[in-house]
Amino acid sequence: MVAIIKTGQSIHRTFNYNENKVKEGKAECIGAGNFGMDADKLTDTIKLNRFTKQLHLNENVKVNTVHISLNFDVSESNMPKEKLLEIADTYMDKIGFGNQPYLVYQHHDAGHPHLHVATINIQSDGKRIDLHHLGIRKSEPARKEIEELFGLVKAQDQKKKEYNLEPISQRVQYGKLESKKAIQNVLNFVVKNYKYTSLPELNAVLKQYNVWADKGTENSRVAQHNGLLYHILDADGKPIGVPIKASSFYNKPTLENLEKKYSTNEIMRSPNKSRVKTAIDMAFMKDNIIVLPQLINALEKEGIDTVLRQNNDGILYGITYVDHKTKCVFNGSALGKEFSAKGIQERCAMNITGERKENQIVKSHTAESLIDIMEEYKGVLSIADIGKILDALTKVEYTSDYVPRKFKSQKKRKRNRNNL
Repeated sequence: MVAIIKTGQSIHRTFNYNENKVKEGKAECIGAGNFGMDADKLTDTIKLNRFTKQLHLNENVKVNTVHISLNFDVSESNMPKEKLLEIADTYMDKIGFGNQPYLVYQHHDAGHPHLHVATINIQSDGKRIDLHHLGIRKSEPARKEIEELFGLVKAQDQKKKEYNLEPISQRVQYGKLESKKAIQNVLNFVVKNYKYTSLPELNAVLKQYNVWADKGTENSRVAQHNGLLYHILDADGKPIGVPIKASSFYNKPTLENLEKKYSTNEIMRSPNKSRVKTAIDMAFMKDNIIVLPQLINALEKEGIDTVLRQNNDGILYGITYVDHKTKCVFNGSALGKEFSAKGIQERCAMNITGERKENQIVKSHTAESLIDIMEEYKGVLSIADIGKILDALTKVEYTSDYVPRKFKSQKKRKRNRNNL
């Protein structure tokens, strides 16, 4: 079991996120802790009022919302709701939230079973529950105890797999092998095994092997005859050598034949959308992504390559995900607005500007760590990314550190010199 804790300043946002999933048929509320009623008898108003009423007991606390996800192994997908709810209740009790109001949601929008728990850290007496290092201090020990108690698959036993570009042993290098044979090797594997629904999506995979399919410019001879050429790319991603006609390859990967596969691939890849979406969401939750290179690195560990499409000015206008595990390719917008180029940039901006503080427990970015990120990715950061980081470095942020009154400097009263 993997437990991820996020904190925030708005119970409304966390509540609406889960309830919207319920309305979309992608989740259901299976439990309500300390509400005095069964979950199926609670209205949205009752649920939200229970939280907000208790939050009003201490309005000085800004970070007052806790959003937890409990993630289980794929092999545990058939666990009954009763067991899932018992696991959630046990976990909340062990991390010190057993007496807090909380809602348990079972989500069905990912390839693995998981729960979301929404709660607050203001207690019934108005005191706050300390969130500092909650994950290390309480969540990790609780997770390990629960794995033993309920016989769950242990998180530390699940080694992350590295998904290499196979069975092609290496990328095509111009001049090392006869061009047609080198391209043919790539096409034999990619065209047959990957599920793409457009030429740009196919190229997102081919580019990983330094091959490019080109249908020519709008008024070119190739385009007018609905033709297709295959190029080898150099180290900079530029075409090199003489292109080869698609019709000259024995398996005929022509534009007409490729287009026949699009509709079938659309159906075949559909069940695997959730894996890519979950990987992206988990990366934002765990790693507090603030620049695209961080997201790219995180997804690579899950066997997913991120292909960016930029104009001549370096402006990002498209993004494609290549999942080498499921052999599926998705344009970002096909997964949803939040996974498109614009959506990903907005999510990065939300993290860096502080509009979303939900990852403070798992990881927080100090000025020093932001500078380190700029140094690490200085060769690939855009001007916009650098601007966001500089804004974050100069932004005054809220701090919850308490200073006793006796240690505060007292302001001296100024005498009214007019009365002297």
